[in-house]
Amino acid sequence: MFESKYSKVLTVILVIVIVAIVGLLGFLAFDFFQNYIVTNDASEFVEDFKGEVASGDNTNEMDNANTVGDGSNPFDQLQGADTGNSNSSTQKRTYKGFGVLGTMEIPATDFEYPILEKVTKKSIETSVAFQWGAGINQVGNSVIIGHNYRNGLFFSNNKKLQIGDKIYIEDNSGTEMTYTIYDKFETSDSDTSFYQRDTGGKPEVTLSTCTDDSSARLIILARVE
Repeated sequence: MFESKYSKVLTVILVIVIVAIVGLLGFLAFDFFQNYIVTNDASEFVEDFKGEVASGDNTNEMDNANTVGDGSNPFDQLQGADTGNSNSSTQKRTYKGFGVLGTMEIPATDFEYPILEKVTKKSIETSVAFQWGAGINQVGNSVIIGHNYRNGLFFSNNKKLQIGDKIYIEDNSGTEMTYTIYDKFETSDSDTSFYQRDTGGKPEVTLSTCTDDSSARLIILARVE
């Protein structure tokens, strides 16, 4: 009788373990599939964007829009910050309902995403977005933010970037510029001291995301050589 009860307990434990393993595998498979869809959609858009810009297709032109956040991000509170984009009068396209300022590619992390023109809760769940600055490929600094979901999406792999890695940004006018990473550091989520900086008359870009433990911000600085 004791052996029978012991056997039943082992059977129950085995069933629980099997269910847990199946559930975990199902979750991982779903997460992988979801990530694949997001990255594939973004990569296809980047390729189409390049083709449309090269051909001068104006079918998706939009009205001008200000690149201002929705107030949910602390960086929206910068006093006197120039959140306009000086190349906003050029042709624009949309990605999943959001205006696009250009595209960004980072070969070192297989990153290919559109740069959305406005930071909102939903937009940065869709791609990376322009937060503040001179404007895409314009003289001065431009800040682009993205989530770190620790699963490869958006800026999740920024921690792997090194000084000297290249970032390629193409704007709506068809201009593509090559930026070289020259600094990488962590700071608090309220620090904006590096936003307004002397770029020596050249375009620069700042990539901002959270660290893996969400305790700080990981900042990447890059400039056109």
